Amino acid sequence: MTTQHEHPPHHEAPEQIVPQSLNDYLEVMTKAVFQSGMSWKVVNGKWPGFQVGFQGFDVAAVAAMDESAIDTLAADTRIIRNRRKIVATVHNAQRLIELDEEYGGIRNYLRSHDDFYAVLKDVRNQFKYMGDTGTYYWMYVLGEQVPDYAEFCNRGK
Repeated sequence: MTTQHEHPPHHEAPEQIVPQSLNDYLEVMTKAVFQSGMSWKVVNGKWPGFQVGFQGFDVAAVAAMDESAIDTLAADTRIIRNRRKIVATVHNAQRLIELDEEYGGIRNYLRSHDDFYAVLKDVRNQFKYMGDTGTYYWMYVLGEQVPDYAEFCNRGK
């Protein structure tokens, strides 16, 4: 994937893409996972290292990573070395493959729910380190239907 999914200042929306494969879903999801608790500037600065370390976000290759590969990544200074998030990325790749097979496409999975908030709840259960904001970002960048950002931020208030 050539785009870096840069997150612009708060008053601008991130760039949307048309996903070409599960690899694109995994890359955007991984950026959301690693951004949690970090500055977008830090994540974007290290993103080329992530692309190398996670083998271009080849979903099958990431899903097949073993403890040795995880250990190698956890020591790689080119990425954010959060072992739990690296393990979560491997898990998320595995779940993407499983849901893609179960639903005949990950887009079908996302659209099998009644509304955005039902997707949000299920994504939190299916994937690791995918909270509300990360899921909103993931779905928005992938061109899925999301509520207005102000509405999303002010829900339940």
